[in-house]
Amino acid sequence: MTIASEEQQLLHLVFGGELTSLEGTQFKDLDKLEIVGIFPNYAEALSAWRAKAQQTVDNAAMRYFIVHMHRLLEPAR
Repeated sequence: MTIASEEQQLLHLVFGGELTSLEGTQFKDLDKLEIVGIFPNYAEALSAWRAKAQQTVDNAAMRYFIVHMHRLLEPAR
């Protein structure tokens, strides 16, 4: 398969951890951040995010985020 025929990679990072406050995005302990993974598109990242969020639904302070890495790698695009 050639690069031209491959689906465009738009990398997304899914990570999370316990927050210090429900109103903010500051993490309680940076050493305990969980990297769920890096995914080739938003759909796969969203699926992983939903799975992790569902696993931690009983802890309101536990939050997971999706970072659009492709925007950081190519900001002019």
